[in-house]
Amino acid sequence: MPASPSTARAINDRLALQLMQQEGPLTAGQLKQLTGLSRPTVADLVERLTLAGLISVVGESGSQRRGPNARLYGIVADRAHLAALDVRTEGVSVVVSDLLGAELARASVPITDDTGTGPAVEQAVALVERTAKEAGAERLHTVGIGAPGLIDPVTGELRGSTGLPQWHRRLAAALQERLPAARVLVENETNLAALAEQRDGAARDRDTFVLLWLGHGTGAAVVLDGSLRRGASGGTGEIGFLPVPGTVKLPSATDCEGGFHSLAGAVAIAGLAAEYGVEAEGIPHEPYAAALVREAVGSVVDTGAGARVGAGIRAVEGVGAGAGAGAVAGAGASAAEAGTPASRFLDALADRLAIGAASVVAVLDPGCVVLGGEIGQAGGSVLASRVEERLARMSPLPVEVRASALGGSAVLRGALLTAREGAQDELFAPPGR
Repeated sequence: MPASPSTARAINDRLALQLMQQEGPLTAGQLKQLTGLSRPTVADLVERLTLAGLISVVGESGSQRRGPNARLYGIVADRAHLAALDVRTEGVSVVVSDLLGAELARASVPITDDTGTGPAVEQAVALVERTAKEAGAERLHTVGIGAPGLIDPVTGELRGSTGLPQWHRRLAAALQERLPAARVLVENETNLAALAEQRDGAARDRDTFVLLWLGHGTGAAVVLDGSLRRGASGGTGEIGFLPVPGTVKLPSATDCEGGFHSLAGAVAIAGLAAEYGVEAEGIPHEPYAAALVREAVGSVVDTGAGARVGAGIRAVEGVGAGAGAGAVAGAGASAAEAGTPASRFLDALADRLAIGAASVVAVLDPGCVVLGGEIGQAGGSVLASRVEERLARMSPLPVEVRASALGGSAVLRGALLTAREGAQDELFAPPGR
């Protein structure tokens, strides 16, 4: 059944807007060439979009003669302003952008453990308002929030999670109350990081991959055939609860202690580094665990020990409770007995990460695992190659391991992408949808 004239116009308008977003400003002739539409049809859609305030003339094409055919049409970037938030246990970061995602202002505020729920929410909301004012945004159209914890796939609300501050759950509602005209979207931080890595980072060429989040806690995001998978309850990727060898107990429904989190969370990584005598001086806004990994990688590279140890690397099946070095039963020299302390620390950390990654690979066969977060970025190719080698020994399924290209900034970038897409879906939608 052919589309009605109004439906056809809506489809053509949306296609033109998408092309302008991807390619930048275009002439009517370029739109005709890219869309395959007739010249009168393109002229009509340009007029409609201009009258709707969605596009405007932004210049002239140097390859065209002066006049109507040379006019370059682009999306009106200040038609809407967006905000993105990265909510952590220790504070909030926010960025405000225009409709095309160009950053206009950025700020952050620490929120300490002893801050009450009400004051913490007020600090975060006030930060958004100040940053929007600094950006010259009189009104925010859409706010994207990245937060740790489970997001209910039906309501889109952040569900309670043990160990997370209460103000996390109150923030979205408080923002909606103070910004009643804005659309507030909440998404799990690891999912947002995966979207950002796929769009702008380490997974740009992959439509199927898993991002293993390595930060204060651990998590995973699953992208299959280009789509983010959230699961029936929004809990896909709660890998911190994965039962693993090498811990003293099993995790429970309310506490991930004893799960993969106990091997690969920030506190566990700091304890592992201490066992090898690895220390680091952090830099502002960098988690200490990431600083330790960065220091170890720098030491390995500087001493020429970046190459993998080779035959000395051992399997990980026998990681035992309290064996922070990742020691295992078996004959021959192990990587923990050779090389520098920094190299041995990275080998032991790779042992731990491979345990969690191997479970994901065995179930999903993603072909690619991205080590995300500040820790994954700090480890770079040095840590990624170690994990990849161990996975090759543990699994028959081929998998490439890559280091995050965006690190901790991926959450904020993902939140901004989500806000932008949400705003464009609404603004670019056909009338009466």
